[in-house]
Amino acid sequence: MYDASTSSIPYYNYSYELPFEQDFDEPSSTKWMQRNWMHSFSLSLLYVVGIYAGEYAMRQSKSGFDLKWPLFLWNAGLAIFSIMGVWRMSPEFFHVLFVNGFEYSMCNASFAHIGVTGYWTQAFALSKVIEFGDTAFIVVRKRPIIFLHWYHHITVLMYTWHAYQEHCAAGRWFIWMNYTVHAVMYTYYALRAIGVRGIPKWVPLTVTTMQLAQMVAGCVIALNSYYIKTYTQRSCQQTYSNLYFSAAIYGSYFLLFAHFFYKAYLCRSGKHTFVAENGVRLADKFLKDNCALKNGHPVLVKNDAESKKLD
Repeated sequence: MYDASTSSIPYYNYSYELPFEQDFDEPSSTKWMQRNWMHSFSLSLLYVVGIYAGEYAMRQSKSGFDLKWPLFLWNAGLAIFSIMGVWRMSPEFFHVLFVNGFEYSMCNASFAHIGVTGYWTQAFALSKVIEFGDTAFIVVRKRPIIFLHWYHHITVLMYTWHAYQEHCAAGRWFIWMNYTVHAVMYTYYALRAIGVRGIPKWVPLTVTTMQLAQMVAGCVIALNSYYIKTYTQRSCQQTYSNLYFSAAIYGSYFLLFAHFFYKAYLCRSGKHTFVAENGVRLADKFLKDNCALKNGHPVLVKNDAESKKLD
């Protein structure tokens, strides 16, 4: 059984490094985050204020902006970034998982010290500020913002910066999972932004399922870390404060995404599936006009008009 306190297993060695990965300065990056991680709270406050200010400003106009191509470029950029993250994190992730074992993968933060994975760990943390831009597109297009959307954005930023400044070992799993989900999700959003037709209905369902699976995995890892730290003599590199933080947010994410999955996919008419894009339900009007709750469950409301079709 792996013991982080006595392990002498060497770091995974990449066969090549990109120039910016070679220049990654792990000590400086860590010290900067330790000095500044609390600013994740102030940035989140500014984000929420920005949402209300933006929505107030947009109420002065009759319609939202048509941002088809800017939205495509935004989502395509985040998709490429996420794909790069998966590509560069995966070799170390799978090597550690299958060679060193599951406990090592969640209890030793060696990934944070290597040039390649260290760089992409830092990039992951900083990208959570950039992703606030998702909400800006929703606001200027005058789309409704659901609680899950903004709650997810601010809590991910806070937790990620807290975890990075202390090199939480479970971050290996959290980062790899999030890069993977976002690689698929933002690719789908980019295609939707430019109106690509013929996307199978199972694609958005798969995205939400992947998100739910990520939340379940996060809860499992948090429980395992707690067990190792509390009931064994083995070391696991994650403070109790970060552990409780991760358990709280992953638990809340699971409940919120499960609720969203239920409302978005389990009320359906024939071949129609209700999907979400950037946290905004595309079928809000259809659901309002055609679905009602009966004994707590969504049911289709019969009406004289032919069932409306979704784009």
